[in-house]
Amino acid sequence: MAQLKLHTERLSLVPLADEHLPFEIELDSDPEVMRYITGRASSPEEVKRAHRRRLAAADDVPGLGFWAGFADDEFVGWWILQPPNGPDQPRIAGEADLGYRLLRRNWRRGYASEGARELIRYGFKDVGLNRIFAQPMAVNAASRATMVALGMTFTRAFVSGDPYDDLVPGAEAGEVEYEITRTAWQHRSS
Repeated sequence: MAQLKLHTERLSLVPLADEHLPFEIELDSDPEVMRYITGRASSPEEVKRAHRRRLAAADDVPGLGFWAGFADDEFVGWWILQPPNGPDQPRIAGEADLGYRLLRRNWRRGYASEGARELIRYGFKDVGLNRIFAQPMAVNAASRATMVALGMTFTRAFVSGDPYDDLVPGAEAGEVEYEITRTAWQHRSS
């Protein structure tokens, strides 16, 4: 199953492609967007390397990967639904990591939750996942509020030891994990 193009009331989510690289450079060059990720703006070369990793994510598990989001043909940001892939994400079949990154001008407009809600639906209904989780920094109140609004529940707090931790304000507070299971989603959807 290839990644599908997805639609919400206001968004078109299209599988990430090379043509989206300039949008990713714009997104990741904003230090406020990167505040809880690397603690600083990314250089174009760093974004190009990240872009290659993002494209490769779509080859890992059929149907999963990154999506570029557009509202009225304007780039909003990207969303991800990928298999667990880090030291704090054990690889378990039927699970996926949810994430999003939006241009600052699109913050607080409901786009993050709108796109994430569609990926959750897609992950459970079309891909057949059993559990979707997200792991923001503990100090990232906006992302945590979005996860609660999506029906995700807090499962744990942890310290990751990511190499960026010395650069990211609030890293000493660690990260948190939220989840939603297929059963909880079905119950919430009915």
